[in-house]
Amino acid sequence: MDIESLPIQSQPTSGAAAPSAAIFDKPVNFKSILLLLLNFFLVLLGGSGAPVLIRIYFLHGGNREWFTSFLQTAAFPFLLLPLLFSFSRRRSSASSTPLFLISPFLLLSSAVIGILTGVDNFLYSYGISYLPLSTSSLLISTQLGFTALFAFLIVRQKFTASSINSVVLLTVAAVVLGVHANGDRPAGESNAKYYAGFAMALGAAVLYGLVLPLVELMYGKAKQDISYTLVVEIQIVISVAATAFCAVGMAVNKDFPAISRESHLFGLGETKYYVVVIFIALLSQCFFLGLVGTINYSSALLGGIALAICIPITEVLAVIFLHEKFDGEKGVSLALAIWGMTSYFYGEYKSYQRNKTIATENPLPISSPVN
Repeated sequence: MDIESLPIQSQPTSGAAAPSAAIFDKPVNFKSILLLLLNFFLVLLGGSGAPVLIRIYFLHGGNREWFTSFLQTAAFPFLLLPLLFSFSRRRSSASSTPLFLISPFLLLSSAVIGILTGVDNFLYSYGISYLPLSTSSLLISTQLGFTALFAFLIVRQKFTASSINSVVLLTVAAVVLGVHANGDRPAGESNAKYYAGFAMALGAAVLYGLVLPLVELMYGKAKQDISYTLVVEIQIVISVAATAFCAVGMAVNKDFPAISRESHLFGLGETKYYVVVIFIALLSQCFFLGLVGTINYSSALLGGIALAICIPITEVLAVIFLHEKFDGEKGVSLALAIWGMTSYFYGEYKSYQRNKTIATENPLPISSPVN
């Protein structure tokens, strides 16, 4: 199946960005809903798995923040495969087919967002290197509030009772996780490093809360239909810019020649070092691709909610792979997160049903054809 042929709602072509559309505000069909769910799953997969692997990297001897920042977008070459498949299908059905669909505006905008993403990746890696996973997850989860704020300011996100309820529940879920965070400082770590990691993780949350609405604004300002092939092209540009930014940081920090030495000293062994590194890259790329796809099919707010849902899932994975304690607070947090997600989707479904009823009772008049 040609991914280029999958329909996606066209964005506004000029003027201010339209109010952010929720899941059921756009005309829907089976393919668009399926792709939304697929992208949402990619966010959950990458957003929950990658942090655990990054923490494993730092716990067992890794100490290169720029390297882990680089890894979070370095797997973009894998995205060339679906693009080549789409191009071959389009070329077989048309004599003149452009190799890329991305416009100069989207190219430039994606590059700027990519640089911001690279900065955010570094802040995140620095924070998670000095903080326990539960503490860093708590701080990163605050991006939902920042996403809601910036979405309101940048793309005029419309809030409903269900979306507000969802934000509150997910925020409370994150707070519950961090109730006992004050006592989890790693043994032997200085106050300066702990507080620096704290500040960096919070800064990452603020910055990514800004990036998500900027992606939605970019879609709204694009003067072309946003197909899924174009979403993949945008993600490649974002990843290339972010990877290049982090590669410069690696070069300045002399990380490239240190990788081989670090792999030999890794606590789990050299082979597992490269396994961890490869899967950090793959899962992170799944996360970013799923996020830009989720924003395109729905809104920046839903992207932020997907990130918040990753938090309790990450906690469960931390129990399994890092042997962290799963206490009552984490159980309550997981329940609140599920409640928040259910609230959001239920509210959007009810809104869709109301709009459908109104459209049925008040159909638009059909104009007679002009002879």
